[in-house]
Amino acid sequence: MTDPTIDPTSDPTADPTPDRGSFPTEGMEATLLLVVSDLARSVSFYREVLGADLYREYGGTSAVFRFLGNWLLLVTGGGPTEDKPSVTFAPPADPDTISAEVTIRVPDCHGAYEVLRSRGARFLTPPVDNGYEIRCFFRDPDGHLWELSQVS
Repeated sequence: MTDPTIDPTSDPTADPTPDRGSFPTEGMEATLLLVVSDLARSVSFYREVLGADLYREYGGTSAVFRFLGNWLLLVTGGGPTEDKPSVTFAPPADPDTISAEVTIRVPDCHGAYEVLRSRGARFLTPPVDNGYEIRCFFRDPDGHLWELSQVS
């Protein structure tokens, strides 16, 4: 039986976040989806250059990877479907104009740069130290921007 004199809002072990309608819940995971123009070329890049683990390929139009504890889904482009009637999937039209990037936080930016460069990654510049962070950027074969970042 609970004590009616105890205020449950003062319980230091109580979850301070309000009920969010059971979303997100245990068992959910997020997947990063990237649209690519040549699946075989991209599978090779993500396996051989980034060292991602290929989980499964689907009919030559998509491949699923595990990478740094996350799911990475590569898909070829395509037009609208019943569940996304106004959406067309396409790889970046201009690799110098982006709306998103993937950042990999690393303990040694220069070391990671050298490893990925030796595997064929093409960087925009060598690592740059701006005083609070050392970082450098590379693109996948379709122009998706990736960043290596080390907190100084």
